[in-house]
Amino acid sequence: MPYLLLLIGCIGLIFSSIGLHIPYIQQFDHSTVEWISLHRSSFLNDFSVGLSYIGGLPATLFICGCWCLYLFWQRKIANILFIGFGISGSVIIGWSLKYLIDRPRPDAMYQMVKTYGASFPSAHSLYAAVLASLVLFVFYKHAQAKLIHTLAYLWCLSMGFSRVYLGAHFPTDVIAGWSIGFIWIALLWLMMSRSLLSKTN
Repeated sequence: MPYLLLLIGCIGLIFSSIGLHIPYIQQFDHSTVEWISLHRSSFLNDFSVGLSYIGGLPATLFICGCWCLYLFWQRKIANILFIGFGISGSVIIGWSLKYLIDRPRPDAMYQMVKTYGASFPSAHSLYAAVLASLVLFVFYKHAQAKLIHTLAYLWCLSMGFSRVYLGAHFPTDVIAGWSIGFIWIALLWLMMSRSLLSKTN
């Protein structure tokens, strides 16, 4: 499972990184944002703006904090460390890359929400991919694993779509965010001894 995430992540990151230097892909990015801006609806507007608020760093930290409190009550310390390293590492990696690459965001006329920092990678998409991947590994032996995993990755896909829909990011920013999240959590899982991660009921 971690190797599949690594493969998907590496392919996505290579594509999105190369896309920063290929005019055709850059044109696709801009055209997609422009096309979506012309086909918005009130329902999707509200849905996407809502996702923007609950998918940012403060809300992600709150969700993970509550999750870790529950795991602490269950005495699953290894899983708490896994989640803590996963989230903190993603913040450091994501914002470091934003600073280093410094890609401009889509034009302000397309943006429906306030944005912070550069465009590449999408931090919301990165956090969503990290959260979904953490759920994938922590609940991989759960009785309802398939349902939990499906909901986690619907969350991930919805968050990425919403960032492009809101004009906050280009598609390649989202792909990069997802990819970095997959790569980071897969590597973290491989670095941590699986025998130390407690079993989930």
